[in-house]
Amino acid sequence: MSKTLSVLVHDRPGVLSRVSGLFTRRGFNIESLAVGKSEYEGLSRITIVVAKDERVEQIVKQLNKLIDVVKVREMTEMDTLERELVLFKVNATGDARREVQEICENFRAKIVDVSLDSLIVEVTGDHEKILALENLLGHFGIQEVVRTGTVAMRRGMQKKKYFNKGEMKNGANVL
Repeated sequence: MSKTLSVLVHDRPGVLSRVSGLFTRRGFNIESLAVGKSEYEGLSRITIVVAKDERVEQIVKQLNKLIDVVKVREMTEMDTLERELVLFKVNATGDARREVQEICENFRAKIVDVSLDSLIVEVTGDHEKILALENLLGHFGIQEVVRTGTVAMRRGMQKKKYFNKGEMKNGANVL
């Protein structure tokens, strides 16, 4: 099982290096990392997945000490929607091709490339869905896997806190 952190940071060169360096120095392992621009101008959101046995509380405290970190949110399973995009290149010749297509239909996955001996399957979903599909496709032989990293968002009924200019203070906006 994993724990997901959403970290709002200033969009400046070197910020990702400082955040990942903190994990390195403290000996924390990152299972997944995704970065993109946020809804706030000049801020990016980093989604970090760590093993649940990692000391998450300590990680949050350390992140809040970094000068470029604006807000850290620990995402709980109850209020969070998590997704990851994965591409699988699967061996598929003869009858196996039709079987892979049927499995993809059941998982709402797409076949995005076809060659004489393989298919590339695109799937989006939570960890359990992707793992289940990976296990089934594994019977045909997976040649390659590429993952985007998990992204997460709080579900609807949460109040969104807006920042006014000048209100963003390092470590002061922790929820």
